[in-house]
Amino acid sequence: METSIAAILALLPILVYSISLAASGTAINDNFFRCLSTHSMHSLIPVYTPNNSSYSSILTSSIQNLLFLSSKTSKPSLVIAPLNESHVQAAVVCCRKHDLLIKIRSGGHDYEGLSYTSHHHVPFVLLDMVNMKSISINVEDRTAWVQAGASTGELYYRIAEKTSTLGFPGGLCLTVGVGGLITGGGYGYMLRKYGLAADNIVDAQIVNVKGEILNKESMGEDLFWAIRGGGGASFGVILSWKIKLVPVPSTVTIFAVSRTLDQGATELVHKWQYVAHKLPKEVYIRVPISKVDASQAGQKTIQAQFQCLFLGKTEQLLPLMEQSFPELGLKPEDCMEVSWFQTMLYFSGLPMNASLSTLLVNTFRLSMKGKSDYVREPISKSGLQGIWKIMLEANNLDIALTPYGGIMSEIPASTLPFPHREGNIYQIGYLTIWNEKGAKTAKNRISWLRKLYKYLKPFVSKSPRFAYLNYRDIDLGHHDFMNDTSSYAKAKVWGSSYFGNNFDRLVQVKSKVDPDNFFRNEQGIPPVK
Repeated sequence: METSIAAILALLPILVYSISLAASGTAINDNFFRCLSTHSMHSLIPVYTPNNSSYSSILTSSIQNLLFLSSKTSKPSLVIAPLNESHVQAAVVCCRKHDLLIKIRSGGHDYEGLSYTSHHHVPFVLLDMVNMKSISINVEDRTAWVQAGASTGELYYRIAEKTSTLGFPGGLCLTVGVGGLITGGGYGYMLRKYGLAADNIVDAQIVNVKGEILNKESMGEDLFWAIRGGGGASFGVILSWKIKLVPVPSTVTIFAVSRTLDQGATELVHKWQYVAHKLPKEVYIRVPISKVDASQAGQKTIQAQFQCLFLGKTEQLLPLMEQSFPELGLKPEDCMEVSWFQTMLYFSGLPMNASLSTLLVNTFRLSMKGKSDYVREPISKSGLQGIWKIMLEANNLDIALTPYGGIMSEIPASTLPFPHREGNIYQIGYLTIWNEKGAKTAKNRISWLRKLYKYLKPFVSKSPRFAYLNYRDIDLGHHDFMNDTSSYAKAKVWGSSYFGNNFDRLVQVKSKVDPDNFFRNEQGIPPVK
């Protein structure tokens, strides 16, 4: 026995070979590690256990929501941080062989922490893609291969190194992992012109339940459809995406015009609802809304900030705004002409004169809870005033209005699992954040968020009340995927919110490619037999 363990330790840099998992009736022992070494082409696999000094730093390094750094949060029995594709294959094959639940993390931005925690405290292995972040840009054919562990900021930086006239319609938060971003849809400031990140995927590599590496051709049309917006962690491990780069002008225009209630914010937001989704595709005006100081005496008010990216120059934008949204009173001095990559700095709150390398080091680590809604008819002024009332009473409760229309109304809802297309005039994103520690603060913040969400029920989509998968919301429901025999019925509740009529096709794909539900989480797509 001593000889065999020594041989394993020679191949694996960091491991403790006996970890009891009595709750699942399974033990991670030397047989599991021998399996890893056998299937990893004999290269070293970084493996971390709770007994290793690096375990905590590796586990917490990608946890963006500090709510899940609590001592009460379930932790993985083992963290595997693959360096190459064979390591991922080995992890899948061996976890399946030894009946170990596997969770997959790319950027760690999962709103509910489902990619690196267990809400049912079921023992699991964390497959952390943090080391797999290579990016290869091909300017000539306007494509790039991006590994799942790369962040959006890293992707934008690598594109900027090569060209100033190509971009990618990905997310704005620079630390989000590309692997998860695209599996949920992914959107940013070019949404109305080029659609979702998932709409701009040319190819992909995924490790399936058998440990095989598949591309678009070998995985087939159904699976390729499912992983672009259907939550890839239900179907396999995304290794990399081949993305389509889109043309952007060398000079674009941005502005951020803020208005408080005294400055007519209610009237402007009300009018925005009738305008933003009808503007030319090149115009995107997002509206973050928050509570701010109204005076030095501590009085509070509501502020709406109209943030715009226009794929063109100021002289073209001003007449458009004067014709369609004169109430905003946009002036030339409100506008800035910059490169597309500078817009990523600006809208991320970074200095405009910062080096592009800043895209590589931006951080986002807060305790938070989010929700989402889709709006199909403008909310009345009195309805908006009801929102302001709740926000003024709450602490750190913000919303953001994202305009739809443009190309989003031209793509059929069944094209990808993401169904929120024609008929939606905008999306509402809800967010509450806090820095204070303690369950009381978290409970208070989340309670106000739920109160606002409940208030808005009459004003948003119905039957189902739609939600955005990348703004994961466990309040929509979840199941005990280890023991639940009615997974389909329970999953249909949140599945319909996330995917609408596309949910049943996702179930069919899941049943074909992973009938035993090896890849599973609390809000995963269930198979049916």
